[in-house]
Amino acid sequence: MKKITYLLASTVVALGVASCDINDVENMGELSTGNFPVSEADGEAALAGIYENLNAVHAYPQESFLYAAQLASDEALGGGGVNDKLMQALDLLCNYNNDMTNDFWVLRYQGINRANTLIQALPNTAMADDVKARFLGEALFLRAFYYFDLASMYGNVPLVTVPTGDLVTQGEVSALYGQMLQDLRDAIAMMPDERKTDGHVDKYAAEALLGRIWLFYTGMYGNGEDLAALTSTTYNPLSSVALPDGTTMTKNDVISAIDDCVNNSGYSLVSDFRCLWAYTNRYTVEDYAYTKGQGLKWVEDDNGINPEALFSIKFNKLASWSTTIGYANGIALHFGVRGGQAYQNTFPFGQGWGAGPVAPNFVKDWKATEPSDLRYEATIQDWTKCPTYTYGADSWEDFAQETDYYAKKWAPISAKNDGSQSTISVGDNPYVCCFENLMYGADGWDQGANNMQLNNIHDLVLIRFADVLLMQSELKEDVQGINRVRSRAGLSPITAYSLKALQNERRWELALEGIRWNDMRRWHIAAAALEMQTDQDVYYCGKPGKNTAHNGGYAARYNATAGFQKMPESQVSLGSVVQNAGWTGAESEYNGW
Repeated sequence: MKKITYLLASTVVALGVASCDINDVENMGELSTGNFPVSEADGEAALAGIYENLNAVHAYPQESFLYAAQLASDEALGGGGVNDKLMQALDLLCNYNNDMTNDFWVLRYQGINRANTLIQALPNTAMADDVKARFLGEALFLRAFYYFDLASMYGNVPLVTVPTGDLVTQGEVSALYGQMLQDLRDAIAMMPDERKTDGHVDKYAAEALLGRIWLFYTGMYGNGEDLAALTSTTYNPLSSVALPDGTTMTKNDVISAIDDCVNNSGYSLVSDFRCLWAYTNRYTVEDYAYTKGQGLKWVEDDNGINPEALFSIKFNKLASWSTTIGYANGIALHFGVRGGQAYQNTFPFGQGWGAGPVAPNFVKDWKATEPSDLRYEATIQDWTKCPTYTYGADSWEDFAQETDYYAKKWAPISAKNDGSQSTISVGDNPYVCCFENLMYGADGWDQGANNMQLNNIHDLVLIRFADVLLMQSELKEDVQGINRVRSRAGLSPITAYSLKALQNERRWELALEGIRWNDMRRWHIAAAALEMQTDQDVYYCGKPGKNTAHNGGYAARYNATAGFQKMPESQVSLGSVVQNAGWTGAESEYNGW
């Protein structure tokens, strides 16, 4: 059975998943510092409630920042069917309905409220100091992560650090990022020098997230905070940041944290890049021509520990329409192959809603820059080399922005039935929709096995050790981290550091993991990079076409918005935020392909 590492059924009942907005902190099922926590067990339950927000947001994966980041970047197009306007709107930096991402906003502030409640309550409990420090460190990490999600999506969002029912409005974006960095500095200081393998974050994950937030904030806002500064093509990163407690964080402070993570954490690169991805699981690997006979073994086979994963979202068999579908990996479902084709036609890639077809310009760039990079084929499926694939699909002949290329890393993965499962009814075939049904057994699924929507439960890795190595090279402006990553990919080392070399290495190593969007924004290269998607070859309902400009085109929409999404109108109407630039005119509204 799939291991449930931090999410207990009793905790879910106790904490609930009630909707709340930023000013709605006393909802049914939410905690109060007046009576909770008291014991260590109470603290564990409260902490589990903060983690549970990771899953709650993924009940609406299409509204999340991770999803938006994948589609908005120059790596992928929107995709989906002709009626999946949200997917296409995210790719085109346009809006589709007034509250397109409001569920994400509401749930992330719910997670922040839970973190604030535990952070405020802990000092007054009788728990052992080391237990309180661990709980507090994890809560600070999660609060910083949730704020970074929101700030990456919307820009300047209200900062709330204590449970309150008062209306809280936007402050200075510098204060918002200062709080995130301070939270992580404090979390690093109080968490033990111990690598965690039980689903909880540790000190080293906090160091990695510190590096990620530092690089984005100091780069994106290096020229200033107005629209002209944010969309400038000048990259001029800050070297220090003022924190709310009156201290200053410097670039050297961040380098020290990243060095500690690299040198002392115990995390390491997986020896073969392909073993990071679920298509090398033991039920699929020898039936997939690309991986057959090469001795590959998925790092998570049978609940194995991924030595490269510093921070992941865990999923389990409890996903259902009566609890939350967020306990399943909805990202895998949404980025699955569209079209209702028989599984043998797309094996080993399972079915879903067709989000994020790989952009042809990205493929061209990669092949031209690193033609011998083994990561290319490990990351991208070329459908022209798969004669059983049907363009336009067998039964859903409505695929918009379809390309010849499919992203493998987040994909749902099918497997040949070993005889233990009933076959799923998509054509007459011997496959099961998800390898997890075989690996974790048919028993215990809340909605039954062979459910393509709920049975993808492999981890969604958010921070990998390879990313940390590349952050180390970027911060120190040396080649050590870059060359460790290149060596694993079978590439020769580079002899001299350059920003361009670093940018390319991040682009290929972290391709199609939702990271490129913030990278291209913070380096101030986004508008030009996005424009390369215009006029690329696509299919519309199975027929060849071009990826035409909408609403003025990619560069125009980026320069109008700096890549920040529209604030949900529900939040604007409360008076806590003002609408972001570029979202008040008709040019921001997507009307369809």
